[in-house]
Amino acid sequence: MRLFLAINLEPDVRRAIVDATAPLRTAAPSLGWVGETRLHLTLKFLGEQSEDIVAPLSDSIDQVAQRHKQFSMQLSEIGAFPNFRRARVVWMGIGRDPRLELLHHDLELACETHGLEVEGRPFRPHLTLARVKGGDRTELEELRRLSRASKKVDFKEESAVTSIDLMRSTLGAAAKYERLHAAALRPY
Repeated sequence: MRLFLAINLEPDVRRAIVDATAPLRTAAPSLGWVGETRLHLTLKFLGEQSEDIVAPLSDSIDQVAQRHKQFSMQLSEIGAFPNFRRARVVWMGIGRDPRLELLHHDLELACETHGLEVEGRPFRPHLTLARVKGGDRTELEELRRLSRASKKVDFKEESAVTSIDLMRSTLGAAAKYERLHAAALRPY
């Protein structure tokens, strides 16, 4: 099964993101836009794993969660990896927060104890809004429109971080996500 660790957003925050980014979808309709119910912050992608790892990994995530208090993360700004001219992913940024970075670090260490590889790249927290398919000239013009539209999105929102969720992803025309375990962070 394909697994990942995530912070799922509250429904009203997801709705606000979709409303605020509607001009982006209009500017670039051919991109693979993430559906409202699937908007989340990926803390760690675990890839294909045996079902046997779910219970012990859930226990480890619970232990990490109990060392961290709930907090709020700041959502704002629109960007693209690597940039809008050569975009592969369109994202919404998450403000730098030592609490989020420490939570990510502790999860990396917990996953390593289960034989999962530590991510070699720096943690760049973001919400994936869309993925770019292909790269013909029509799409290049679309990316220009998208870049211009992104500069007009003025969105700032807080989202509560109350749990670390172990998620299962089933690929298809539209990926389906299922929460297998929620590890609650300590109350404020």
